[in-house]
Amino acid sequence: MAVAEPKDISLTTFENLGLAEPLLAALEAEGYRAPTPIQEKAIPLLLKGQDMIGIAQTGTGKTAAFVLPILDELADVNKKPNSKTCRALIIAPTRELASQIAENVTRYGQQVRHSSAVVVGGVKPGGQVRKLARGVDVLVATPGRLLDHVQSGALRLDETTTVVLDEADQMLDMGFIPSIRKIMARLPKDRQTLLFSATMPKQIKSLAADFLDDPAEVSVASESKPVERIEQSVIECAR
Repeated sequence: MAVAEPKDISLTTFENLGLAEPLLAALEAEGYRAPTPIQEKAIPLLLKGQDMIGIAQTGTGKTAAFVLPILDELADVNKKPNSKTCRALIIAPTRELASQIAENVTRYGQQVRHSSAVVVGGVKPGGQVRKLARGVDVLVATPGRLLDHVQSGALRLDETTTVVLDEADQMLDMGFIPSIRKIMARLPKDRQTLLFSATMPKQIKSLAADFLDDPAEVSVASESKPVERIEQSVIECAR
């Protein structure tokens, strides 16, 4: 079950963060009144083009924290992406999370001209290949299928300017780090790289050290404390 992003826990307004007017209009239409702490801390830095390590758990509003700056950059772009390329790449560990992120890209970008696509496993690749052939502004993908398309030549990453690694610790647990390293090796050196994780084990620190350039660090929750906005319960079942 998807967790709705929190909408009103800060006195700062989205206008104060420097977002483009079309994004502010979309946020107002979605009922977002004020940024969450991760959004308040991250968005101004990301709008400046900084690399970032974000320690944030599900339910803290981190998806908007990285999607809104990506869309803000696209608001000033009038040229379509080249064939088989993507301007921004968001990598997520699961099909479900990738789909949720893509939905948010559509919602927040409803007044920004852009193209987007989702690349995940478990479905036939033909439709994905056709979308990639046209080029997309924002690509949301799981590591395995993404690497398949890169290795087959259906996708080039040499024109990607922003990459987001979301839920990096989950990707570590699922064994995706070797694939992530292969993907990152295909990206231009001159790019903005964001890494979000609920925890920061040694392997993720190593990944960040290898691929992020002097990143800002933003943390809004302890590594082990459950998000307070998520209600938890236990149901006992007879064997």
